[in-house]
Amino acid sequence: MDARERVSLVLAGEMPDRIPLDDTYWTSTEERWRQEGLPAGVSPRDYFGTNEIIRISGNYTLQFPERLIREEPTLREYWDADGALRRDLHVEDGWTSQWLDFTIKSLEDWQKHRHHMAFHPSRISANALQSYRKARSEGKFVCYMGHACFHPTWMRIGMENMLMAMLDDPALIRELFADHAQLIMDIFDGMLAMGLEFDGALLADDLGYNAGPLISPKLYRELVYPYHKRLCDHFAERGLKTILHSDGDISSLIPHFIDAGFVALNPLEVKVGLDLRDLYAQYGDRLVFYGNIDVRALSGSREEIEAEIVPKITFAREHGRYIYYSDHSVPHSVSFENYAFAIDLIKQLIVPA
Repeated sequence: MDARERVSLVLAGEMPDRIPLDDTYWTSTEERWRQEGLPAGVSPRDYFGTNEIIRISGNYTLQFPERLIREEPTLREYWDADGALRRDLHVEDGWTSQWLDFTIKSLEDWQKHRHHMAFHPSRISANALQSYRKARSEGKFVCYMGHACFHPTWMRIGMENMLMAMLDDPALIRELFADHAQLIMDIFDGMLAMGLEFDGALLADDLGYNAGPLISPKLYRELVYPYHKRLCDHFAERGLKTILHSDGDISSLIPHFIDAGFVALNPLEVKVGLDLRDLYAQYGDRLVFYGNIDVRALSGSREEIEAEIVPKITFAREHGRYIYYSDHSVPHSVSFENYAFAIDLIKQLIVPA
């Protein structure tokens, strides 16, 4: 059974030959691992076999020309492709961004600039077809990936501004969400016209933080849900199941995600209290669970790694509806040796007895 068949069976609620493997890694993690044994020229996903799902995305920014304001060894200030003034600061973990100002501040601004959201073939990477053909030749599960509406919108107008507008100016939010959802669908359709065929869709939309969702279930239902559903329906009409990636504690939104049409949730952060075994008890007949391996444990002792992995992977192997993934991209606090130990352990456990 190849990865395409394996992941497709899991998303259909059926039992494959084993649990599929997928994971992603910080750039700084890969840099560390190069010094600790990861061979040059080989990606961590290829080396560890955590590459069964291949994501192909497009450019869904406003495509404003980037304008550099100033640049120093530990600071970079610039207007980005979404018309936001950003300051990137170099910190211990890499680079972190601050959003300082925005081109889009009102419905009038959006109406003036919304033509920047039009689809154009330039939004599809020149190597998209090559990546697709390579993935197909290797039997991978090919996923169309894009951000849904909530996350990209705050990056265009600011998080605080967006949250206030959701209460005070919902007409602006609906315009922004609708136009973004349309572009995601247009890029997808553009890729189909090029000859790509997808096995599923993955939408990222970070809606949670460590204490709960960033908005209430009521506000989600009123303003975000219609566009999530529109996207899920668009993919479903073409026979595809849709996965949602959202960080944080999104537990109170899960019933609404199911109504919108999502069939799987990722990454299921452990640090906010999510546990796939508890979630399975509530939603095991309706959802696929994709992640939930605590990256903090992967930074610990072998005993801590085993305590995190063995019970969860054993449970998942027996119950199905699971794809291996860390509960977030693997940070550079995890050593190459630790991760190799974890993956070897997982590979011993993922095949049904």
